[in-house]
Amino acid sequence: MAPRRSKSSKNPPIFSHEFFIQNHADIVSCIAMVFIIGLMFQATSPVASLFITLQHNLTLNDSANVEHTVYTTGSRDLFTVFFYFLICVVVHAVLQEYVLDKLNRKMHLSKIKHSKFNESGQLLIFFLVSAAWGADILFRENYVTGVNQLWEGYPHTQLPFIVKFFFIIQLAYWVHNYPELYFQKIRKEEMPGRLQYTSIYLVFIGAAYFLNFNRVALCALVLHYAVESLYHMALLCHFSEKVDFAKKIFVVFDVLFVLVRLGTITLAVLTFWYGLAQSNNPSIDILTGNYNTYLVRINCLAAIGLSQAGLMWNFITFHLRKLREKSPASKKLRSPSKKKPASKRE
Repeated sequence: MAPRRSKSSKNPPIFSHEFFIQNHADIVSCIAMVFIIGLMFQATSPVASLFITLQHNLTLNDSANVEHTVYTTGSRDLFTVFFYFLICVVVHAVLQEYVLDKLNRKMHLSKIKHSKFNESGQLLIFFLVSAAWGADILFRENYVTGVNQLWEGYPHTQLPFIVKFFFIIQLAYWVHNYPELYFQKIRKEEMPGRLQYTSIYLVFIGAAYFLNFNRVALCALVLHYAVESLYHMALLCHFSEKVDFAKKIFVVFDVLFVLVRLGTITLAVLTFWYGLAQSNNPSIDILTGNYNTYLVRINCLAAIGLSQAGLMWNFITFHLRKLREKSPASKKLRSPSKKKPASKRE
């Protein structure tokens, strides 16, 4: 009877943990399809559109009397984030099954490297897509023609469709990382690190979005994602045993990492300390979405400064640890050559 039990374990009982883990993509896609089908019926269309379409839209007339739609932020965005959270789970599962798992089978990685490879593969795709998408928005909306556009006209409550959709996807992606720890059976040793960076991304992006600091956040995300994509690309090359190519990418990453930290702090100081101070508000005005007060600006600047300092601290300590590991290794390589004559005498 023992062999039969092992075979039946491949089809776990319904509503068990293993059943949800193996079939989570199908279950989540079915839930998403319920909202999509709901758009087809008049009775359920208002509820379904609350989840699928972007909320808080306004129709304005420009100088040529042409109507165009802009969007603001609000509590109903949470419904939209939930729907695209489901989409992120499905896309994650598709990439895992049809791309990363196939590469893992060819390379025969250990369990630890297998988990790291999957993490870097998922993040590399997300960072590359987000960096390219964000850079396209910066040029399309003319946010890079002058640094003063990061703070002029604040509060930036009226967002184009593409800008709002970008931030909705960002929030949905980082929220979906929490259940993925369960779906991917992440080890307890790896969970604190993943929970830490996921929570930091979610808090910073959410705060920038709902406080209407979306322009400076978009610039910072493009810079950060572009550099982080190099890091995970180098890790994938390292796991693929392309060590020489990985070393070259790591060198480029080390240089750009420091430059991006300086660039992010510079943008934060120009925006929160210099630019927004010119139109300072004595108190928060929630109705107009104006959070440009001294206390809010200082807290935002301190949060960005501390996060960049923390990243630099981890960067420096990592390289110092590598230097310490190399020095005793070189001594160990020299010591056997000195002991060889003594061993012959014995």
